[in-house]
Amino acid sequence: MKNIAVLTSGGDAPGMNAAIRAVVRKGNKEGFNVYGISHGFLGLTKGDLKKLEVRDVGDIIHRGGTILYSARCEEFKEVHVQQKAVATLREYNIDTVIVIGGDGSFRGAQALERHGIKTIGIPATIDNDIPFTEYTIGFDTSLNTILEALDRIRDTATSHERTFIVEVMGRESGQLALYSGLASGAEVSLVPEAIEEMSTVIHKIDESIRLGKKHSIVIVAEGAISAAECSKIISDALHIEVRTSVLGHIQRGGKPTARDRIYASRFGSTAVDLILEEKHDVALIVNEGKIKMKDFDEVITGKKNLDTSILKMIDELSI
Repeated sequence: MKNIAVLTSGGDAPGMNAAIRAVVRKGNKEGFNVYGISHGFLGLTKGDLKKLEVRDVGDIIHRGGTILYSARCEEFKEVHVQQKAVATLREYNIDTVIVIGGDGSFRGAQALERHGIKTIGIPATIDNDIPFTEYTIGFDTSLNTILEALDRIRDTATSHERTFIVEVMGRESGQLALYSGLASGAEVSLVPEAIEEMSTVIHKIDESIRLGKKHSIVIVAEGAISAAECSKIISDALHIEVRTSVLGHIQRGGKPTARDRIYASRFGSTAVDLILEEKHDVALIVNEGKIKMKDFDEVITGKKNLDTSILKMIDELSI
């Protein structure tokens, strides 16, 4: 009987549990022993794994976070640490590991490949920043969490006729800031991929005030500018009252949306199909709504472009 394993790594994303559930149940159906590795690559180096049965993944499809826990493991870049992880896998006769996470997790998976362990990647990050895939697990849930917060903030912004600066996650990717800006009707979204001059932002807000708007919402990705800095610049320039809100880690938690549960289940089931087909060293991606695969090399070295036309749309619709 074939032994496989599954782990979650990096930042948690709503829907990870649905993917774990799919891997375990599809794997068991196909006659595999499925092991769950706790705390990602860090847990793998410590031998922190156990066999998962079908009932172990009951009642988790609706839960946020990950029942396998997650951790960052910078030391996994070291060859001797990788060898320690491989020794653990050899001890349990595990020849394939399904890695659920972002690009850093995929690099860890590729490191295992270099040591003869087969790996398959499932994209899971609220940033939706993995190249070649239209979608990553967790993005929709996070986006809806942000949108709910923005709707509430707009209520108080309207009541007090204030400008609010709302900071969302995204050190290198502005996907959350971009699409939450469009969905919430924000006046401005600032993203790391297309840094906008603050003079332009000031002009937009000043113009909206001139046109009779009583409040404004500016969304900033953390990698573009901090909410505090943005607030000070606007307040000093326009002499208006500006408030800030940093949404923080609420963006990671919560029950996954239907979209996240569906994609996660499809990813998990397809990953097991690839094992049956003896495919490995690949990441699963979404292309035109279909689940496909892409070589790790291409995914890891690629770059995901932001649809900057959405920024123009936000500007056009915020009059």
